[in-house]
Amino acid sequence: MSTAVIIAAVVGGGVLLLMRRLFPRGKAVKLLQYPTDTMRGKTVIVTGANSGIGKALAGELLKLRARVIMACRDLRSAEDVAQDLKSRAGPEQGEVVIKHLDLASLQSVRNFCEEINKEEPKIDVLVNNAGIYQCPYTKTEDGFEMQFGVNHLGHFLLTHLLLDLLKASSPSRIVVVSSKLYKYGHINFDDLNSEGNYNKAFCYSQSKLANLLFTLELAHQLEGTAVTVNALTPGMVRTRLGRHVQIPLLAKPLFHLASLVFLKSPLEGAQTPLYLACSPEVEGVSGKCFANCEEEELMAKATDKQVAKKLWDISRRMVGLAE
Repeated sequence: MSTAVIIAAVVGGGVLLLMRRLFPRGKAVKLLQYPTDTMRGKTVIVTGANSGIGKALAGELLKLRARVIMACRDLRSAEDVAQDLKSRAGPEQGEVVIKHLDLASLQSVRNFCEEINKEEPKIDVLVNNAGIYQCPYTKTEDGFEMQFGVNHLGHFLLTHLLLDLLKASSPSRIVVVSSKLYKYGHINFDDLNSEGNYNKAFCYSQSKLANLLFTLELAHQLEGTAVTVNALTPGMVRTRLGRHVQIPLLAKPLFHLASLVFLKSPLEGAQTPLYLACSPEVEGVSGKCFANCEEEELMAKATDKQVAKKLWDISRRMVGLAE
């Protein structure tokens, strides 16, 4: 047996063992079944709907006859995906609308919301799904660290500018996609843009913790209205989110194989956001976090009301909603 084969076997076994420890599958994900007209007459905005969880979610909503607004940065990709989704949804399906939205540009967010508020009579569900993961250090158009800017601030402004329409459309829902990796972050108020030191893994975790704190404070702000907001952690899902993660060339086939075994498919990953968008079980529920369609207990750092309010106030200033 050649040395190369032995090395490949050892490395492959090590990778598979590591993947099993990092990403235990647990029980199989049960796909949700709703009556085909569950979302008839309802309008749902899904950010990042041209790939991964967002694409799978848009496809399921289309089957349930929703009017799905795909809010995407890459319009050509969104058009291709929309055609694919419509071809798979069957003869009785909803409607797809494609809108340009670049969450790395606050002006793009404002333009998108201006169009929605002008053209749409109502919004029943807003799904803040789009995200970027462990990218090299770059800044948004407005000078924010990219992960914090896109994952938190872009959606923060988007939600605020659509709140009046969501309230007028009530009962309505806001769904925020976070990540279990929030556990490894904290809100670095002294350097939110990570200009002094950039750790791409920490910055992603910080942005996902910010999603949870935003959900907490927004739920408080919405008390007394018929608009609810809940977050979710989808688990490890096979998407393009990890495209910036560097994997050695020889290890890529092994990682691909391991991902097929241990990671959820995009459709499986879309079940919890679908649940929060559609299910009558969560009607009136707000300020919670869910995983696998069940309420999830969060660490204390994600339920700190004082930190949530401080982040809320600073975020309002950063996106130009307050002096």
